[in-house]
Amino acid sequence: MAQIGAVVGREFSYELLSTVAGLSKERLEEALAQLVRSELIFCRGEIPQAIYTFKHALVRDAAYSGLLKSRRAALHAAIAGAFEQRFPDLVETQPETLAHHLTEAGLFQKAEAYWLQAGKKAAMRSANLEAIAHLQRGIEASGHLPEGAGKDKLELAFHFALGPCLIATQGPASNKAMATFARARELCERLGDPPEQLQVMFWLTTASVMRGELPVAEETIAALLQLAEARDDLPALLNAMRGQAMIRLFMGQLTGAHEAIGRAYEAFEASSEDDRLAARSAGQDAGVADLALMSWALWLLGQPDTAIVRMDAAIRRADAISHPHSQAYACYYACILHALRGEFLVAQGHAERCIALSEEHGFRQWRLARALRGICVASLDPSPSALGEIGAVLDGYRSAGYQLAITALDVLLCPPLLNSHDYEAALELIEHGLATANRNSERILEAELYRLKARVLVARGGPAVEAEAQALLDRALSTGRSQHARTLELRAATDQAALWIHQGRREEALNFLAPIYASFTEGFETHDLKVAKVLLDGLR
Repeated sequence: MAQIGAVVGREFSYELLSTVAGLSKERLEEALAQLVRSELIFCRGEIPQAIYTFKHALVRDAAYSGLLKSRRAALHAAIAGAFEQRFPDLVETQPETLAHHLTEAGLFQKAEAYWLQAGKKAAMRSANLEAIAHLQRGIEASGHLPEGAGKDKLELAFHFALGPCLIATQGPASNKAMATFARARELCERLGDPPEQLQVMFWLTTASVMRGELPVAEETIAALLQLAEARDDLPALLNAMRGQAMIRLFMGQLTGAHEAIGRAYEAFEASSEDDRLAARSAGQDAGVADLALMSWALWLLGQPDTAIVRMDAAIRRADAISHPHSQAYACYYACILHALRGEFLVAQGHAERCIALSEEHGFRQWRLARALRGICVASLDPSPSALGEIGAVLDGYRSAGYQLAITALDVLLCPPLLNSHDYEAALELIEHGLATANRNSERILEAELYRLKARVLVARGGPAVEAEAQALLDRALSTGRSQHARTLELRAATDQAALWIHQGRREEALNFLAPIYASFTEGFETHDLKVAKVLLDGLR
C-alpha cells in the first residue's frame, strides 16, 4: 500500500487510492490504518475524504524505489486513468500532475498534450519558471515519439510556448533563448511554412537587436514586414512594425522611428483582443511597447511633455492588463527616460518597481535596472559604493552578450563620474559609448556623447582644451540636427553658449541659443529648458 501511495506522490487521497489499489474497502482501510500506526504516514480528515502524507520524503522515496519498473509504470498508468475518469477538475487545474503520471507510464503521446496545457496555463498567469519546467518536460518526452511531421509539429508547439517565457526570464539574447529560437526555426523549415514561422523570425531578429546587430536586424525586419503583410498575419505584423520602429530609434533615425511607431500603435488600436494576445508571444504587450518607444522618440524630437503622457499611458496599460513582464518593460523604459531628463527621484521609483517585479517573477532580462537605480542614487547623492555596483552590473550585462542601450548607460553614468572629478573614468566611458555607436550603429545618443566629452574636457582643463571642446560641440550640434534630435541639439547649444560666454562672446551666444529655445512649444518646466532659459535671461 505504501508503494502505491508513493507512486501518487508525497501526498495521496483515500478516494484515489481506493480507485487504484483494487482492494476491498475493509482491506484498504486496515492497510492504511497500519501505516498510520507505524507512523510512516499521517492522516488528515475522515474517510472517504482522508488525505495521507508520508512522514518523510525519504520514506516515500524508499517505497517508490522498491518497485519494479514494470510495476511502477503500470501504477502510474492506473493513476493517470483514475485522474481522467474520476477527477476531471484536478485534470483541468493541474494538468502537469496527469502529464507526470502518463510520462512515467511511458504513455508519451498522451502526456504531450497535458504538458503543453500545463505550460500554457502557467505562462498565462506569468508563472514563467513553472511554465518552462513543464514545457521542457514535454520537449524531453517528445524525444520518445516516432520521427515525422507529427512529432515536429508537436515539438514546435512546445518551443513556441517556451519562447516568451525565456524572453521574460532570461532575455531574448540568452543562450537558452537563442537555442530555443534556432530549434524552432529548424522545425519550421522542416514543416514547410507553418503559422509560427513569422514569430520565430521576430524572435531571432529581436535577439540580433539585443546583441547590437542593428544593421542586420534592420534588413531582417523589413523582410518580415513584407511577409506578415503578404500573409495578412496581424499579430506578426504588430510585432514587426514595432520592431522596425525600435531599430530605427536606436539607430538614431528618429523621424522614421516616430512615423513607424505611430503606424504600429494605430494598427494595435484597431486590432482585436485575440490578435493582441497572440502578439504577446513576443514577450510583452505590443501596445505597452509601442507607447514606451514612442515616448523616447517624442522626447528626443523635442516634445518632452507629450513624451511623458505616452510613457504614463504605457504604464497604465501594463497595469490594466496585469501582465508582469509588460509592467517591468514599461518601468524599465520609464526609468531611463526620466533619468535622461534629469528626474532621478522619479527614475529611481521606476527602477525599484522593475527590480521588484523581476525578483518576484524571475525576470533576468531587466538586470540593468539595478545599474539604473545605482545611477539615480549616485546622481542624487554621489558615493563610491553606488558607482561600484553599477560597474559590476554593466560587466555582467555585456558578458552575457547584450549590447543594446549600453550607450544610454554610458550617458547616464558620465555625470556622476564628472561630479566626483573622476575625469579619466568619464572619458573612458564616453569613448566606450562612441565605439559602441560606431560598431553597432546605435546612434540614438551619439550627439549627447560628443557633448559630454566636451564637458569633461573643459572640467579637466589643459592646453587647447577650448578648441577641442568647440569641435566636439560642433559635432554634437550637427549630429543632433541631422537626426532631428531637438532635445539633444538644445543641450549642445546651451553648452556652446556657456562656452562662448566664458570667452566673452555674449552676443553670439544669445543669437545662437535664443532661436533654438524659441522653437520649443512645450516642456518649459523640464530641466533642459529651464537651464537654457536661465542662461538666456542672463544674456538679455
